[in-house]
Amino acid sequence: MPRASPLPRLPWGWPGMKAVVTTGVFVTTLWNLRCFFNPSEVSGEAPKHTEPLVVLVWEWPSKQVPNISGNTCHELYGIAGCWLTTERQLLGRADVVVFPHARLQPGRDRLPKKRPPGQNWVWVSLESPSNTKALAGWNQTFNWVMTYRRDSDIFIPYGKLVPNRSATVNIPAKTNLVSWVISNYHRTQKRAEVYKNLSRYLHVNIYGKANKKPLCKDCLLPTTSKSKFYLAFENSIHQDYITEKLWRNSLMAGTVPVVLGPPRANYEQFVPADSFIHVDDFGSLAELATFLKTMNSSRYRQFFAWQKRYSVKLYADWRERICTICTIYPSLPRGRVYPDLESWFNT
Repeated sequence: MPRASPLPRLPWGWPGMKAVVTTGVFVTTLWNLRCFFNPSEVSGEAPKHTEPLVVLVWEWPSKQVPNISGNTCHELYGIAGCWLTTERQLLGRADVVVFPHARLQPGRDRLPKKRPPGQNWVWVSLESPSNTKALAGWNQTFNWVMTYRRDSDIFIPYGKLVPNRSATVNIPAKTNLVSWVISNYHRTQKRAEVYKNLSRYLHVNIYGKANKKPLCKDCLLPTTSKSKFYLAFENSIHQDYITEKLWRNSLMAGTVPVVLGPPRANYEQFVPADSFIHVDDFGSLAELATFLKTMNSSRYRQFFAWQKRYSVKLYADWRERICTICTIYPSLPRGRVYPDLESWFNT
């Protein structure tokens, strides 16, 4: 039986070999074009969210609802691909639904009956645990939390220091030693006790509804700026609970804050150590009063060294706070629900 002859080797110049080479070049070119136009498919990266992210605010956090029509996040804050709405009929299209705790009604009657697949619910609060009630009823409800605490899924501080290049120090003229703006005064609060004992050693200029000296919105900073020191006393003591009393009433006004709140180490995670005075720095309120009354001008000026590197940014507009959801959305955890919201917040 004749042996089958082996397949002949085709020289490069033969037509069959030319066809193979041409086909290979064509396929390689197509692959390279695919890599160029769709790099995520080749690298294994998740495809980006191409449609605008729809954030439905179930009920606006403040009593007055601002205008959020149009591309609010981009126009005001440069955040693209973020669409805010309060139209509940868009629930089925929303990627995120925001529920401010202050506007939640007891029970679940006013919440959506069903949650569309893939939709995430956010619990929002700027109040401290001492002033946040009825949390137990919201267990197994929310995917993310949005609070002033740094360990929140979405961190919304009352303010922060942002770098600047001014390298200047601006200290307004001073006409008195200490001031305090207080609207809700309760004798059982620690700040009331501290003020009462401190006032035995120095005079405090008190403004606000509690002293029947309310200040208009534009009067606050000019008033507190005239004092060398401001009592930035929080209404309750909790981790990261550092409010506008520090950011606006003190630092932005150009006065030195005397703080009562979480420990000094916690404050130093937000502002430089030499920018404030902590009540806990002293063995007694008499020592604190003496320190304030006897401070010389050069020592006082040292408290403003932060102004050479930073300026204060306030977060006072809920539109900006809610728009930040879109900036952090890609990195937020998926498929998680807080089983015990009360336990987390009170920790």
